[in-house]
Amino acid sequence: MLAVSLYIGLIAGLITGCIGAGGGFIITPALMSAGVKGILAVGTDQFHIFTKSIMGTIVHRKLGNVCVTLAIAFVVGSIAGATVGGTINRTIYYANPVLSDVFINIVYVLMLGFLGFFALKDYLSLRKRAASFDGGEVETLPNGGTAMGMTRLAMKVQSVNLPPMVTFDHDLGGRRVSAWFVILCGFIVGLISAIMGVGGGFLTFPMYVYFLGVSSFTTVGTDIFQIIITAGYSSVFQYAIYGFVFYTLAMGLLLGSLIGIQIGSLVTKVVRGMHIRGFYATVILAGFVNRLSALPSKLNAAGWISLDKNVASAIEFAGLVTFFAIVTFFAVWIFSKFVTNLSELREG
Repeated sequence: MLAVSLYIGLIAGLITGCIGAGGGFIITPALMSAGVKGILAVGTDQFHIFTKSIMGTIVHRKLGNVCVTLAIAFVVGSIAGATVGGTINRTIYYANPVLSDVFINIVYVLMLGFLGFFALKDYLSLRKRAASFDGGEVETLPNGGTAMGMTRLAMKVQSVNLPPMVTFDHDLGGRRVSAWFVILCGFIVGLISAIMGVGGGFLTFPMYVYFLGVSSFTTVGTDIFQIIITAGYSSVFQYAIYGFVFYTLAMGLLLGSLIGIQIGSLVTKVVRGMHIRGFYATVILAGFVNRLSALPSKLNAAGWISLDKNVASAIEFAGLVTFFAIVTFFAVWIFSKFVTNLSELREG
């Protein structure tokens, strides 16, 4: 289990450092597949993510990818959301532990499926626009910033002047958005994070980029920073004090991920933002396939469906192999980018 936790931690760290997401929906399903109760896997992963994010934030802060004011506004909402989410999870577990696993799994399937297909569609659209861009005029927002790479929804959100306002992406001409929109996003992410046992990066990424209009690089660094507070509060006050943290596994995950997250964070300097979006979509869809394949086994255990245990186990195993094949491939890809661009990264 220690060797497995080190391996999972390394892969999760590489992916998290590169896209600001990936730790939770890799680690929690992996722990559940190894036989750990859903709520214990959630609490353990939250604790590991909290400690890991401290290192990731230090690296991204040096790279200039962290917007502190944006993160603070986000955390105001995420703390409230995490309180509600943790309460829901514990209530279901105390009522029926088997139902708790089913509930967590269904939430994973719904969230990862929606976000994965949405992100894939956006990435393909962005590639098409990038291929046809002729270098002409770029649309200018009312606040003086540029709209290149932003969705129409993000432009509408940023056009709403509802104080207090948060300023970010100064390198792109400066962008502004109402803090109330940021707080709302924080509440949703905190709620889902506490239920799923994740840092919320996979959900924060599309909210920042597609809804708030934050650049990919600022999103990655700022997301990891807010995770310190959100995951720290959730792991300690919603799970650890109730006995739902497996500390030995958490330390194994942490040792592996601390190495991976430093390498992944540096790779953001040599990879285009558009590629990070495509990378995000692929990994999210891999997680969706993994949890979808585990659903028949969970529903069968709860007595909601009647299915031969061997068939259910075979389906779950196939999804697990597919998932780890994809995330391992991308982890190797990130590491190869780090090695091949080592001289450039040293100069930077």
